[in-house]
Amino acid sequence: MPGPLRRPLTADVAVVGGGIVGLATARALRQARPGWRVLVLEKEPAVAAHQSGRNSGVIHAGVYYPAGSAKAELCGRGRALLLDYCRQEGIPHRITGKVIVATRPDELSRLHDLRHRALANGIAVTVLDPTGLAALEPHAAGLAALHVPSTGIVDFGAVCAAIAAGLEADPDAELWLGAGVAEVEDGTERVTIGVDRGGRAVPVEVAAMVNCAGLHSDEVAARAGLPAGVRIVPFRGEYHELRPERRHLVRGLIYPVPDPRFPFLGVHLTRDIHGGVHAGPNAVPAFGREAYRWRDVRPADVAGAARFGGARRLARRHWRTGLDEVARSASRSRFAAALARLVPEIRVDDLTPAGAGIRAQAVRDDGTLVDDFAFATGHRTVHVLNAPSPAATASLAIAETVARRVIALLDG
Repeated sequence: MPGPLRRPLTADVAVVGGGIVGLATARALRQARPGWRVLVLEKEPAVAAHQSGRNSGVIHAGVYYPAGSAKAELCGRGRALLLDYCRQEGIPHRITGKVIVATRPDELSRLHDLRHRALANGIAVTVLDPTGLAALEPHAAGLAALHVPSTGIVDFGAVCAAIAAGLEADPDAELWLGAGVAEVEDGTERVTIGVDRGGRAVPVEVAAMVNCAGLHSDEVAARAGLPAGVRIVPFRGEYHELRPERRHLVRGLIYPVPDPRFPFLGVHLTRDIHGGVHAGPNAVPAFGREAYRWRDVRPADVAGAARFGGARRLARRHWRTGLDEVARSASRSRFAAALARLVPEIRVDDLTPAGAGIRAQAVRDDGTLVDDFAFATGHRTVHVLNAPSPAATASLAIAETVARRVIALLDG
């Protein structure tokens, strides 16, 4: 463990972002280095205000990710750590299992590819015929399905609240809410952060900084002087839910076979830990990093996206799919029709709006999507540049990875 630093600091490490990855990272740092003081900076008045509190609550098994990828490795370990943490803290969770359903002949080969990928990742799965599918999900229909028994559900907002409570009870940890990061100077001996607390500029000096800012991770990285390699392009995922009298149509989790060209899993049906059934999300471009409705437009974000060549190239490459997603967003009947491919009894009147989330998707300059988790290191900063799904499931394992990087910076 390093000795005392030369000059007094606000904390040893500052973590920017009070979502599940940032909170988990602060916890991991306190566990790995009990003598370090850790400060979490969250610009919102509450933790888990964005991606961490606006998702379907699925504990992923790791079926979709190539063996050896960061997503595959961190999802598997993160799932185990998350379940242990939920049991330890008494956070309600349940292993429901899920089915990935092929409804067209051209999806059968992709379904079997997923089976091989799951087995390569050490995940037990079973291919079901229509009779086997009906035994698990009586109202679902398909030519075949992949059963993933280890998938589960939890309220990730509750997980964040528990981690935050643990940090607030720790005398060597602080959580500042309403604390946005305006400036970052990544020096050779320390990091100086200009923090905006309710319009008041507060200077913070730390030995190291971790960027877990999610939707704003690329902006924080740029302020720290990290060379721009990727940019966050926000996609809004809109949800509906089944009316209470129609929830019996879904026992657990029902997914389509995903299109391998995209990181999105397609519109699916997920029973949540509180007894509801969510339907969605779709994936439409958002007119702002925090634009949760069509009428929410953030001009600065729109202008920034328009200037970014990667966003323009992405739009040109996938404009047909984008139009389909927009049409489904505008028409509840189209949304219901997509769900009816999986559960034919679903009708448009079964759905009620249930809010939306924003996916922070990193895009390269050439317009390609960053498929895996992505990290970068500065002089005394560590940046989580891409952490979309399954980041919530993997959060405690991501936190271990980031904590090791910080320790290497400060012990090196």
